[in-house]
Amino acid sequence: MFRRIINIPINKSFFLFGPRGTGKTTLIEQVYLPAYSSGQVWSLTLLDPDSEEAYRRRPALLRERVEAMQPRPAVVVIDEVQKIPELLDVVHFLIEKYKITFVLTGSSARKLKRGGANLLAGRAFEFKLHPLMHVELGEDFSLGHALEWGTLPGVIAQGESENKARFLRAYVQTYLREEIVQEQIVRQIDGFRQFLEVAAQTNGKILNYAKVARDANIDDKTVARFFEIARDTLIGFFLEPFSRSVRKRQAQKPKFYFFDTGVVRAITKELTVPLLPQSYAFGNAFEHWVILEAIRFNDYLEKDYTLSYLRTKDDLEIDLIIQRPGLPEMLVEIKSSERVGPEDLRHLRAVTANFPQAEKIVLCREAMARQVDDVLILPWQEGLRSIFTNPRGG
Repeated sequence: MFRRIINIPINKSFFLFGPRGTGKTTLIEQVYLPAYSSGQVWSLTLLDPDSEEAYRRRPALLRERVEAMQPRPAVVVIDEVQKIPELLDVVHFLIEKYKITFVLTGSSARKLKRGGANLLAGRAFEFKLHPLMHVELGEDFSLGHALEWGTLPGVIAQGESENKARFLRAYVQTYLREEIVQEQIVRQIDGFRQFLEVAAQTNGKILNYAKVARDANIDDKTVARFFEIARDTLIGFFLEPFSRSVRKRQAQKPKFYFFDTGVVRAITKELTVPLLPQSYAFGNAFEHWVILEAIRFNDYLEKDYTLSYLRTKDDLEIDLIIQRPGLPEMLVEIKSSERVGPEDLRHLRAVTANFPQAEKIVLCREAMARQVDDVLILPWQEGLRSIFTNPRGG
């Protein structure tokens, strides 16, 4: 097992959300639960159809069964809790009355957050689990592999490329079947499947809802709702546009990134297409990967940084703007090249007047750090560690 850098406290109830296959169950079983004896833990999975049916009919069954146990468990684990949001009222009661610690996992937050579910009002922390990071993979990490296949633990475990491709295709079908069809999130799965493919083709681009609607043969409002579903079921996230004005920010469109590089290639049916360095596709995949790693660092290290992108009225783009409490803003350009040239610094220099105090960084594939005027050029791994674990503050 790879050592995850997420820091989950013992003896405190928590939600652990993450897409299917990111390793939530493995993390809890191998890292969290060994702190307790087997007799102190009771586990319940709502993936079991019989259990789901029983607790859906009578959520109070959870209280009755826990109260009947002698001694009562110190920890109760409920897997896929989003399937029955009503259970959280019972969980709330058991935490208050018996001080039981609850570990609540879910591969979707949609039913809980949109259905007005009891999220326990601070009685349970909330964490997110992502696919494996480069720092977690250590010597087993390969950038080429991460860009082509992603870093879901199930992919890492596969040997041959053919099996990796089979795993990812099955993963996408499982997502559609279990998160979308079974949970009855959308009525017409074919429309959502077509939407997913078009959305994956626009991964990392500023969203044009009208164009996505035309290409997917659905209306604009449905496109907006489908993007929200993809976010709420944890298969992707929005990178919002930067603006110091809330009004201007709301008038601009976000970018949408899928949560894993391999999954987006599976959706676009490009798993058999090699990613060649210096190609356009390689550059897009590298930018996607670096932004994913930034999101993961921000979540795991609980930095509360705000990540966004900038597009000026002159159509200049900065890939990533990081706002850090108490520190200057950071402007980040992401370049997949092994040698950053003057042209690669043009956008950073063009916006200097609007960000006089900001740090300017290029994350790339160069082997060693170097400084060019006020721009620091860094190998992407070193740069991410510097941003999130050793901020300089100007």
